Amino acid sequence: MSKKILKLLTGIAVAGVLGACSATKFVPDGSYLLDEVRIRTDNKEVAPSNLRLYVRQNPNARWFSLFKTQLYIYDLSGRDSTKWMNRFLRRIGDAPVIYNAEEAERTRVEMNKAVQNMGFMGSSVSYTTRVRRKKLSLRYDVKTGPPYIVRSFSDEIGDARIADILQADSAKSLLRTGMRFDVNVLDADRQRVTNELQNVGYYRFNKDYIGYTADTVRGTYRVDLTRRLYPYRPTSADSARAHSTYRIGNIYFIMDYDVMQSSALSSIYINDSVHYRGYPIYYRDKLYLRPKLLTDNLRFRGGELYNADAVQQTYSRFGRLSALKYTNIRFVEKQVGDSTLLDSYVLFTKGKPRSVTFEVEGTNSAGDLGAAASVSFQNRNFFRGSEIFMVKLRGAYEVISGLQAGYSNSNYTEWGVETSVNFPNFLFPFLSSDFKRRVRATTEFALLYNYQVRPEFQRTLATASWSYRWSKQPKIQHRVDLMNISFLYYPTISERFKQDYLNKGQNQIFLYNYQDRLIINMGYNYYYNSVGSGIVNNTIASNSYSLRFNFESAGNLMYALSKAANIRKNANGEYAILGLPFYQYLKAEFDYAQNVSIDHRNSVAFHVGVGVAVPYGNARNIPFEKQYFAGGANSVRGWTVRGLGPGAYSGPSNLFDRSGDIKLDASIEYRSKLFWKFQGAAFVDAGNIWTIRSYDNLPDGVFKFNRFYKQIAVAYGLGLRMDFDFFILRFDAGMKAINPVYTNNKEHYPIVHPRFKRDFAFHFAVGYPF
Repeated sequence: MSKKILKLLTGIAVAGVLGACSATKFVPDGSYLLDEVRIRTDNKEVAPSNLRLYVRQNPNARWFSLFKTQLYIYDLSGRDSTKWMNRFLRRIGDAPVIYNAEEAERTRVEMNKAVQNMGFMGSSVSYTTRVRRKKLSLRYDVKTGPPYIVRSFSDEIGDARIADILQADSAKSLLRTGMRFDVNVLDADRQRVTNELQNVGYYRFNKDYIGYTADTVRGTYRVDLTRRLYPYRPTSADSARAHSTYRIGNIYFIMDYDVMQSSALSSIYINDSVHYRGYPIYYRDKLYLRPKLLTDNLRFRGGELYNADAVQQTYSRFGRLSALKYTNIRFVEKQVGDSTLLDSYVLFTKGKPRSVTFEVEGTNSAGDLGAAASVSFQNRNFFRGSEIFMVKLRGAYEVISGLQAGYSNSNYTEWGVETSVNFPNFLFPFLSSDFKRRVRATTEFALLYNYQVRPEFQRTLATASWSYRWSKQPKIQHRVDLMNISFLYYPTISERFKQDYLNKGQNQIFLYNYQDRLIINMGYNYYYNSVGSGIVNNTIASNSYSLRFNFESAGNLMYALSKAANIRKNANGEYAILGLPFYQYLKAEFDYAQNVSIDHRNSVAFHVGVGVAVPYGNARNIPFEKQYFAGGANSVRGWTVRGLGPGAYSGPSNLFDRSGDIKLDASIEYRSKLFWKFQGAAFVDAGNIWTIRSYDNLPDGVFKFNRFYKQIAVAYGLGLRMDFDFFILRFDAGMKAINPVYTNNKEHYPIVHPRFKRDFAFHFAVGYPF
């Protein structure tokens, strides 16, 4: 498959070279291909990138900001549009962009307006063209002139209550004397004031009620700025009056709202109701959610001033409940004496309560083919509190090749069952009800049982976990694994396997991980994303960064209890619970990733990750599942999965040899939109893994400060991705650039002396690598 993809990429490159020779093939005589658009400014405060969005006509897209491949593909087509090949080439290619002088002039005018709005009222924008054969380059020159500066700032607010609110909130104002007279900043402050007033009862207020008067001082670049408040007018025909505050009146919950029916409240069909803590709840046949769940997730109360943020928080809280499909909040004005009240109707559309999912997948483990199937059942309202109950059954089968004689079979089978209950709140004693209402939390209890039968051994894994997830801000998420108990049990191990790998005692990690063990751990995970809930799958579209920190601890409480109880150690010097030794270790990880947008088609992504796991006390090694590995689709992509390290280790490879206690990963990736759903990438990866302790069977695998940097592997390559919005299929082809296994320059630097069979690795994965 890798050879086919290499041929495809080569074919595209050849097409680009050939197409470059005929880029103007479909440009009519007397017209010009718009080859390039450049923007030049004489002021660092006005970046050309900020003016790019005003360009009305852009050249044909470039792959990786270099090659107009889609134009070249289009130009490979013939003029006969009845032939299917010509139609296909035109469909996947891009027609040439023909220069339009009218669009260039419109761009100049709009660009000049944008610069003037930044405070450079005396700016001027001109453009020049340069023609070479049938290609035209267009350049815009921006001369900003001196900026206009706000000399003084004052308010004319006729409403005393609003004036007091703005005065109390003046520290947050975006408007300052000495600032550049930037219309965008003025508009942003209008929106800030609007948000502030809507949060203190001004339900009908919008930013059009805020205006500005700017007086320039003759002969200078100074501006006297005045902010004004306009009175409230329901319609243009109504007389002006003061802005009113609104309070929340009665609150009604309506459980069975059908979005496909009339939006009128009178058309909603209900036939029963209950009252809970003063809140009427109307439903059709059966109340499918507990009343307490409704009131706990409501962020506004009767008698309070209207608060727009509280309304949005209510939408967010109910949007998390899996039992609900839609939530709609309507307010109806009601006059009571001199006060205006807002009766609130919270309308719910019920979601699908249960579902069954069946999945079939193919597997490929180092060339061994197999298949797996799973069926899962989910109830999204298990205890009438929008709890998610899930049970999943999974089975897998694989034929194992390359086994030596002496094994009773050559098949791998796996059976497993997993179940969990997820509660949409914080189930923990000693926490105040107010705290539980303020945070968006979930609590999960889970059980897992997995049974594997291989030619070498039979393995059983049983796990029970108790965890929390919560967030107080959209950009920050926390997770605490309060308790995670895992039991590893090997009912039988093949005598041939013992003879070949365990009895010789050459690999201490191998031997240690094939014994019955107990893992009792707890951990904390912190995740921050700069775009929060607004993140999109297509990371080319936005500037963003994220960081993740994870800390995990295992066995410390059991070790303390064992010492306090004077439990005797076993023959291997380990404390054991019911005859089972337990792991004891600390593990910490840090990961940082950033995406920098170049334009709407290209971006550069960076990533660095560091991890350390330290076994101590009751353990000589960390569990195999907790160890690090390098190579593969999400690591140094010039190596196959688990094909790199530890350190400069170059011996025979098996599953346990290629693992470590320390990891270092770094990547830089240039991402570019190609055409249709396709994206391209060029990447450079670096990293490796190391062990903390030295092992005889892993020479040069231990981490040492005076040489670890010499053992960092480097890879480079190209990638092709298919972005389907909901998921991304990724194909990466990597080549080794620096191989720490070798010491002589010729093999240590395969980037200079590459050997395709030795240095190439192909990867298929779902999602971005970081």
